[in-house]
Amino acid sequence: MSDSTERSTAVDPYTLTADGIKEPPVGWRASARYFGPGLILSASIVGSGELIATTALGAQAGFVLLWLVIVSTLVKVAVQIELARWTIATGEPALTGYNRVPPRIGGIGWVNVLWAVLALSKLLQLGGIIGGTAVAFSVLLPFGGDPLAFTSLLIWTSIVAVGSIALLYSNSYTLIERGAAALVVVFTAVTVLIALGLPLTPFAYGIDDLGSGLTFLIPVGALGAALAMFGITGVGADEITFYTYWCVEKGYARWAGPNDGSEEWVRRANGWIRVMYKDAIVSWVIYTFGTLAFYLMGAAVLQPQGLVPQGNTLITTLSRMYTDTVGEWASVIFLLGAIAVLGSTMWAAIPSWSRMYTNLLATFGVLDWHDPVARLRWIRVFTVALPLLWGVLYLTIQSPVIMVQIAGVMTGIFLVAVVWAVYWLRRHETDPRLHGSRAFAICLAVSSAAIALLGLYSLADVTGII
Repeated sequence: MSDSTERSTAVDPYTLTADGIKEPPVGWRASARYFGPGLILSASIVGSGELIATTALGAQAGFVLLWLVIVSTLVKVAVQIELARWTIATGEPALTGYNRVPPRIGGIGWVNVLWAVLALSKLLQLGGIIGGTAVAFSVLLPFGGDPLAFTSLLIWTSIVAVGSIALLYSNSYTLIERGAAALVVVFTAVTVLIALGLPLTPFAYGIDDLGSGLTFLIPVGALGAALAMFGITGVGADEITFYTYWCVEKGYARWAGPNDGSEEWVRRANGWIRVMYKDAIVSWVIYTFGTLAFYLMGAAVLQPQGLVPQGNTLITTLSRMYTDTVGEWASVIFLLGAIAVLGSTMWAAIPSWSRMYTNLLATFGVLDWHDPVARLRWIRVFTVALPLLWGVLYLTIQSPVIMVQIAGVMTGIFLVAVVWAVYWLRRHETDPRLHGSRAFAICLAVSSAAIALLGLYSLADVTGII
């Protein structure tokens, strides 16, 4: 029996039973073996937002928006943790909870209606990801001579889409987690090392450059890119949402067990919530250093030369960060790294979005979410359909940067709805004994306020109010 079939039938992580209870570990060393959801999250994050949106913003604005990189990765973590806390307490994934947040529209929660709109815009972002990966492959090994010609891009887009389907069709959690961890380590480590080594090259940056990036200013003409970056970098609305699915499938909720009202359950649940805290912190460290590295490289290498990634020249422009720093020989290394970082986003995004679409259909009554056979069947349907759709959209539009940035703005807007849902679920469905410390409540309030203000600003900008 395959790992995925075994998980879907013998041990269903979405069904909480007394025989699934496991004592939580104590301390970092013991907890480390239970990390995993954060690695999948990092694989998704260290991809389109960092390689495309963050470097494009660095190339456009220079060092002045360095502060926004730090804020955009840090400010959303408390909301992510709070939603995952609710998931561990209830055993339910985010869209199930979103659907109960009033008011409801035609029997569907308004947050899920807005999520459906977000999902449509995200088709563009993931189209940009699959396109960027195809371009990297095409530049590395073109079909027909011209790597940016439609024929070569069509062939590589098809290979990337079909290959992703073949690798991920089983939807094995273990496979997804291990693949995500390997992909994250490869390119993030190389990029951070190069970014830290820039002061030794002609594209050196100094303390004054870094200081200018901490002035909390947004230069004229960079607002759109800044809003997109805030929506995409760090945990966006979609990552906050799908993190809950991986927390369940790792086993946090099942190991805590069903809420029987006892103090023993409270102790176990709080124990696994503390493991989740550590998992989220490790993830934050990974994607924050990756994001800072990409931004510094865009600001230090691309911006002084007037190079801004756009259209199908995205990959060749971004490769200048490496070739102009360490030599032409680095082009091949960059292309392999770009494939790894963009591929990591696809690796995490395909199974994550497949679960969220399936969960949405369950809220519509199309299937029973707690039927593991039906759930896996629908997840596999979306595992096949989504990469093919993303590929078609890329070949139609062929502008990865614009595709990613449009989705980024929509993500920033949807974050407001996520904040509202998190507070509603915390008040009405999370056992008060699991609410955490007063210090965390303050962090959650600050995080929520920042997200809400910037999300509303994004909405006002898009609608032309400001």
